[in-house]
This record gives sequence, C-alpha cells and structure tokens, in this order.
Amino acid sequence: MSKRQFKYLDSLIHVFVVVLMVSNLVGPKIIAIGPFRISGAQLLFPVTYIFGDIFTEVYGYSASRRAIWVGFFASALLSVMGLITVALPPAPDWPHQVAFATVFNFVPRMVIASLIAYWAGEFSNAYVLARLKLWTKGKHLWVRTIGSTLVGQFFDTAIVMVIAFWGELNLQLIGTLIVSGYLGKVIYEAAATPLTYLVVNTLKRRESVDVFDEGTDFSPFHAEKRGQSSPRLSM
Repeated sequence: MSKRQFKYLDSLIHVFVVVLMVSNLVGPKIIAIGPFRISGAQLLFPVTYIFGDIFTEVYGYSASRRAIWVGFFASALLSVMGLITVALPPAPDWPHQVAFATVFNFVPRMVIASLIAYWAGEFSNAYVLARLKLWTKGKHLWVRTIGSTLVGQFFDTAIVMVIAFWGELNLQLIGTLIVSGYLGKVIYEAAATPLTYLVVNTLKRRESVDVFDEGTDFSPFHAEKRGQSSPRLSM
C-alpha cells in the first residue's frame, strides 16, 4: 500500500481539506430553516465524515489517518493565523476590521474544542468502519457507514459542546445541544448513503482496489514504514 500510487487519493484529500476549511470559515453564519437554527458549518462539516468513510472503505485506515492529520494541521494553521491577523492593528483607512474579525476571530476555547472534537470524531469513525468491514466481510456498506457515523459523530458533537460551553451553559442545555446536533448530523449522513455507495463503488472499480485492514496498527500516531506488512487488498 505504501508503495502503490492511486489515481484519485491525493485529489480527494485536497478536496477533503478544502471542505473542512470552508466549513470553519462559514461557521459564524446562523441560518434559519423554519423553526430550526443551524450554523453554516453544519451544512458542510458532515461531508468530511463522508470523505472519511470513503478513505477508509476504499483505501484503508492508513489513508484515512493521513487525511485526518492533514486536515487537523490545516485547521490549526487557519485558526492560529486568524487569531494573529485579527489581533494585528488595522490600517487607519481600512473600514472592515469588525467584519473581518467576525469571520476570522476564532475564540481560543472554541478552537481547542473543535480541534479535539475533530480529531477524536474522525479517528473513531475510521476505526469503527475499518473494524466493521472485517466483521461484515466487506458486505452491507450501509451498516459500516451509518455505524461509524453513530460513533464518530457522538464523540465529535459531545466533545465540542462540553469543552466549548462547560461552565457557561447549564448541563441541561448542553445536553440538548448535543442531542440535537448529533441527530442532525446522523440524519444528514444517513440521507447521503446512496451517494456514498456511488462514490465508493466507482473508486473501487477505477482504482482496482478494496482494502481490508487485517493486521493494521490502528494507533492515530502510527506511521507506515517501508517493509511493513500491508492490509489485505481485494482486487
């Protein structure tokens, strides 16, 4: 796996990171859909989990691990540069400091919450999907995508809400935010299952690969080295 070149993997990782970055930038916008209120990030962020399912299902856990770390460091860089740029004094004749700060002034506590939640949610999603693929012997893709989403989105939603709002909101309200956000994300990704099927099957066919993570080291911090045993490939 470490020596094989894939046609689409690098491009997919690039798109994944772009979607992640855009979801961070549009997050401050609150959208009204009937009686519901959601942030702009909720329109795009669940898509990153769909990408995570595709990476793990087609290319294996190691590819998903690579994409997650690239996205993590990209998000961290965006947040740090946002904080620094907003803090720098604006030119006296530049009238857009307030608007700029609204978009880029990431609150440090929210930055930490979102990064930890992203890290935990994405890795748990990838781990569960890889394990379920072995358990189901590669059948019933919907079981893997929805099952991994149930776990990954729970960790993501619970962690970000608890870290971001602990001590500021009462526990009942935090619980309500967790439940509503979690259900919304799960429904979003379940509805996207047909699209996930289409993309996964197309990639497997065009890449001539289907990875089963037998013998894979699932540590988030593990790095593939030359000469190591590879996950099983089904051609």
